[in-house]
Amino acid sequence: MKKFLLLFVAMSSQLLISPPLSAQSWTPLFNGKNLSGWTQRGGKATYKVENGIIVGYSKTNTENSFLCTKQDYGDFILEFEFLVDDALNSGVQLRSHSTKSYQKGRVHGYQFEIDPSPRAWTGGIYDEARRGWLYPMIKNVAAQRAFKNNEWNSVRIEAVGHRIRTWVNGINCADLIDEVDASGFIALQVHSIGGDTSKEGKTISWRNIRICTQDVARYATPDTAPSSRVLGGFPAESTPQISATDNTLLPREQAEGWKLLWDGKTTDGWRGARLDHFPEKGWSIKNGELIVHKAGGGESTNGGDIVTTRQYRNFMLSVDFKITNGANSGIKYFVDPGMNKGAGSAIGCEFQILDDERHPDAKLGVKGNRKLGSLYDLIPAPDKKPFHIGVWNTALVIVKDKHVEHWLNGVKLLEYNRDDQEWNALVAYSKYRDWPNFGNAAQGHILLQDHGDEVHFKNIKIREL
Repeated sequence: MKKFLLLFVAMSSQLLISPPLSAQSWTPLFNGKNLSGWTQRGGKATYKVENGIIVGYSKTNTENSFLCTKQDYGDFILEFEFLVDDALNSGVQLRSHSTKSYQKGRVHGYQFEIDPSPRAWTGGIYDEARRGWLYPMIKNVAAQRAFKNNEWNSVRIEAVGHRIRTWVNGINCADLIDEVDASGFIALQVHSIGGDTSKEGKTISWRNIRICTQDVARYATPDTAPSSRVLGGFPAESTPQISATDNTLLPREQAEGWKLLWDGKTTDGWRGARLDHFPEKGWSIKNGELIVHKAGGGESTNGGDIVTTRQYRNFMLSVDFKITNGANSGIKYFVDPGMNKGAGSAIGCEFQILDDERHPDAKLGVKGNRKLGSLYDLIPAPDKKPFHIGVWNTALVIVKDKHVEHWLNGVKLLEYNRDDQEWNALVAYSKYRDWPNFGNAAQGHILLQDHGDEVHFKNIKIREL
């Protein structure tokens, strides 16, 4: 019995000091000596191994170059470090492909963006040679500070099922949901520099490249609790989650009570502001986008404004929009379609949509109160704001009783209170002074404006409060 007890104690002690049966397993993707396991596709930029580092050299008059793993990967956690010359743009491909049937073998697929320019979109997710930006960093402005110029930067990428998340120097940058590619190769990009000889021979370097492909879900970073950032009085995720499938709701959004205001396919729920049906011209639906057509820049002179068929009181309204050069439009709320009997747009409070650089309206009004994101003709938005023409931007309007906020791509632009002495005085000195009780209605329709310029809308959704 004594021997048995001694044996039991010894076995117990061994169990207590033994390592876990399933510790995280990492596999190096680069042996530090040569490019074994990699193959080059695309352009003719040069890749070399120098002092245990992969170095890519830019080359004029060649297309994007990619050093690709010979093996495909599905679910994984990828970590590496990179150092990039400020003159270059680069990236790392994920779950990517090169097939004869797609543009004669052109590399395409998800790309972790490396962007040392002032735009600062490092950590975003781009769909190379296919759909373009899926997660531009205007969606997470706070994380744009993560990248450090002229320093080695550490990266972590988690691709688990339909979800891809990125970190730069420990800061979570992107959280994308997409179902297009479940596996593919990983590749190191040297971006084309065209014929710019000043960028010839600039470098992008990678080191300490390793991957985990076992028990990936177990070792993926847990979702964090809502951050201290407050969005309309509600705790907000520090890194917004975005779905690349348009006009759908994520499980997180459904749980929070969001509803689609537009289904992406039909005109259900919308009508002309002065019609009992949807306009027969001036608007179209294509590839999940609701498009107002260009028609000479006139205000509501083509198809006319469109409004929701029902009214709303307290809400969070989110609308993705993309404008063309020089375009003008707007998102209005508390709209009474019958108030304006004359020419022009229906009357309501307006989140201004405008190309500030090219449209003359930006120079009108008072102190910039007709620029993008402003409460049109009443309260100006800041001149510096996260916005880009040619990519999708997200407008958010939050209404809680008399308090209203305008947000653009996750950044608050302005806030105000309606129906008080200060508000009424503000209205009295605006173009709305002739409209009785402007902006003070308890509820109203939501409107998308036809201002005679081409503007695209999608992912129109609302959360009633």
